[in-house]
Amino acid sequence: MKFNVEVGPQFEGERVRKDDLYIEFGGPKVGAKVELATIKKMDEVEHGKITIIGPDIGDLAEGGSYPLGVQVEVAGPELDKDMEPVFERRIHQYCNYIEGFMHSAQRNDVWIRISKDAVKKGLTSLEEVGKVLVYLYPSELPIIEKVAVTFITDSKKVEEFLPSALTVYKERDERVKGLTEEVVDEFYGCTLCQSFAPTHVCIITPERVSLCGAVNWFDGRAASKIDPYGPQFVVEKGELLDANTTIYSKVNEVVAEKSMGASSVFCLHSVFGNPHTSCGCFESIAFYIPEVDGVGILTRDFSGESVNGSPFSTMAGELSGGKQVEGYIGMGVEYLRSPKFLKGDGGLRRVVWMPKVVKERMKDSISPEMFDKIATEEHAKNIDELTEFLNKVKHPVMSGEFS
Repeated sequence: MKFNVEVGPQFEGERVRKDDLYIEFGGPKVGAKVELATIKKMDEVEHGKITIIGPDIGDLAEGGSYPLGVQVEVAGPELDKDMEPVFERRIHQYCNYIEGFMHSAQRNDVWIRISKDAVKKGLTSLEEVGKVLVYLYPSELPIIEKVAVTFITDSKKVEEFLPSALTVYKERDERVKGLTEEVVDEFYGCTLCQSFAPTHVCIITPERVSLCGAVNWFDGRAASKIDPYGPQFVVEKGELLDANTTIYSKVNEVVAEKSMGASSVFCLHSVFGNPHTSCGCFESIAFYIPEVDGVGILTRDFSGESVNGSPFSTMAGELSGGKQVEGYIGMGVEYLRSPKFLKGDGGLRRVVWMPKVVKERMKDSISPEMFDKIATEEHAKNIDELTEFLNKVKHPVMSGEFS
């Protein structure tokens, strides 16, 4: 199939910088953005059908940021619902095969940038992006027989689409609840983001969702079966070397191999010592605040500065790329619900600050004792205000009683 721009894995990791930006969809400046993959019956999908609802690339003003909804519908006699998150995450991979087209993040955090050069070469319609997806899905994953793609750029329509997608995400996340690391024989790894972060290895356990928030333990299992040689793979646990920070011998071996020796030890549940590496698609950041000996949480969609004075973009730039940065980890937001969330550091009892919207979202997972002790941007905008608040509410970190 012929395209106006080149398509291939050689373009994975290509960045579209501000000076070369034609337009962007989603990202921090846009509230309504979402992508979803769904499995349909064979007779419900018209293979190759591409629908655009709203203005196309060529209709939009250069330099602007616009809403976007992407729905990929796939069909095949051997497909089941457990495979949907696997196919959804491939949107990220396949879009990054497109020359001058940068895709990052996922779910309702998606961010797409299109370069001026790509537009000059003829990438003036989302239809071409749809054609790439229609071509690559069955080519890379023969289990898929039919593909249809819908792009929504009308802001009202994207907002209408978003709630149904959020419901699907929640249902997927609920599936893994109750399953623990101790009762399974294996974890799963993901290197899908190595195009942007060459030494990053994501380790997914029943109690630790992927950094992007899009792949849980069940999704990793499904992906490894669909494509045994793909970016998601089985990771044997091996011997438990440290029960507090959670270090496994076989996990370390896989990390050393897949990171090309850049990392050789992973603490799965701690920001200290040898924390999990961070890619660039993480939903949020857990960061150490030494002035109060506590941990803050900052999410991608928080528009202001965190309590330590750094916005998400600055902090993300410091820890992304596959580095191990002590005191920082990228993470999926749902990891906050995990019973093993930062187990080696005191868990939620160590958390001192997070955006109000996240605190409300996690209310059912934060103990009543701790809920009112965690500050938000309404309580503290800097370290001095945070210290005053924590003393006032008698947060456990102020007495060192957080373990």
